[in-house]
Amino acid sequence: MQTPLGKVYLVGAGPGDPGLFTLKGKTLLEHADVVVYDALVSPQILAMINPKAEQINAGKRRGRHSLVQEETTRLLIAKAQTHAIVVRLKGGDPFVFGRGGEEMEDLVNAGVPVEVVPGVTSGIAAPAYAGIPLTHRSYSSSVTFVTGHESAGKYRPEVNWRAIAQGSETIVIYMGVHNLPHIVAELQAGGLSLHTPIALVRWGTRPDQEELLGTLGTIAQQVEETGFEAPAIAVIGNVVQLHSVLAGCRPAIYPAI
Repeated sequence: MQTPLGKVYLVGAGPGDPGLFTLKGKTLLEHADVVVYDALVSPQILAMINPKAEQINAGKRRGRHSLVQEETTRLLIAKAQTHAIVVRLKGGDPFVFGRGGEEMEDLVNAGVPVEVVPGVTSGIAAPAYAGIPLTHRSYSSSVTFVTGHESAGKYRPEVNWRAIAQGSETIVIYMGVHNLPHIVAELQAGGLSLHTPIALVRWGTRPDQEELLGTLGTIAQQVEETGFEAPAIAVIGNVVQLHSVLAGCRPAIYPAI
């Protein structure tokens, strides 16, 4: 393989609010030759891309795949052979359930220079914009971040939800709406009460953010009755009670910089 001309930057776009996008990420978008972006990157951040750059949608949503993972990696390797600045723009943070580690490993093995630019992850930002602190001295001193959507052929067959139920005072679940009935049942089997508060935050930090609050005993039925859909973050634990006190202090959504 020829020596690559350029470098690939794995850039975290954050959860949606363009005000949470990093200055480093913005600078790279403005100077990029190629941008390969995910489905959940907000339009305001896409608007920051150099108008002369080649833009490629590699977005993955449940049931709707633009490019499979292997194709995306091959594309990045190929573009780095002929372009100086290749940006892989990923929703949230590349290294938090974003497959950034996999992509970076493949790029390193292919001899392509690569750098990660962290982003604000939705598991922190969405609860914050909903008025739910993940830790609080009166409610929680521990947080577990876990994916509710596992891939086939992974390193182990499934998340041990029953162990997680006993291992943390606050549980934050990414991509868990589709499997919520199973997750809730396993957490209850692990010892969590039916009355444990839970909040689902959809499109966190965006103007159309919405929340659905309930308990482990009611949330699955609430989702079915309201038609609440992904993408959403689930927060489980007593910190959810603070939503009623703090939700009125929701941060403003900033326009594109």
